Amino acid sequence: MIAFFQSLNPILQALLATLFTWGMTALGAALVFATKTLNQRLLDSMLGFAGGVMIAASYWSLLAPAIEMSEGNPVGNWFPAAFGFLLGGVFLWGIDKILPHLHPNTSIGEAEGVSANKRKRSTLLVLAITLHNIPEGLAVGIAFGALANGGTEAALIGALTLALGIGIQNFPEGVAVSMPLRGEGMSRRKSFFYGQFSGMVEPIAAVLGAFAVAFVEPLLPYALSFAAGAMIFVVVEEVIPSSQEKGNKDLASMSLMFGFVLMMILDVALG
Repeated sequence: MIAFFQSLNPILQALLATLFTWGMTALGAALVFATKTLNQRLLDSMLGFAGGVMIAASYWSLLAPAIEMSEGNPVGNWFPAAFGFLLGGVFLWGIDKILPHLHPNTSIGEAEGVSANKRKRSTLLVLAITLHNIPEGLAVGIAFGALANGGTEAALIGALTLALGIGIQNFPEGVAVSMPLRGEGMSRRKSFFYGQFSGMVEPIAAVLGAFAVAFVEPLLPYALSFAAGAMIFVVVEEVIPSSQEKGNKDLASMSLMFGFVLMMILDVALG
């Protein structure tokens, strides 16, 4: 598989990798065909696990490479990572205030964004996970786009590992949309459609991210850290609170730690 990916254009690599992550979202959403409800403890543990994967990926796959690439920067090798990280958080904060959405495990009265109270619950849930998936798609796209500037086999394995980690944590995201909709009486087919639809943005964001850094090399450390900052904002603002709002705080916290360790092992051992 490594040899196959090496023969492809980095933008095509990013597209294929995020088609996999989108597929994992669809796989999670497909659980509605097997059951109408999912145990709340299991759902909360899956959300916590997803948060741990995202936190680990933000450092090992994004921030650490950004700092390494910034050696010799006249301001300091910390500057691109720090600036990009904060910019990513501010960017997601701005979108969070504008895009109407509803976090998993919350009531319709807690919807956020412009005119959120005028929209259906199904639409708000999909928009929330879509918002969640934008930085994930960017992260994968940027990792593959970096390979256009003479990336090594180790860098390719690191990008593939990041896509694998994002794919693993996309599974509970699909569940987090489709299961609540099914529980409210929506048909299995519609619940699945909305659940998998939330992952569709990842290939789009990945291609845009890969295209940008493949042709503008100096942007790379800023782009990597931007994606990291956006992902951390999503974890802190959405994933962790959603995993703990139903009272399963200890379970969700331990699941987050397991997710973090798994992604750390994958990144260090394979990347």
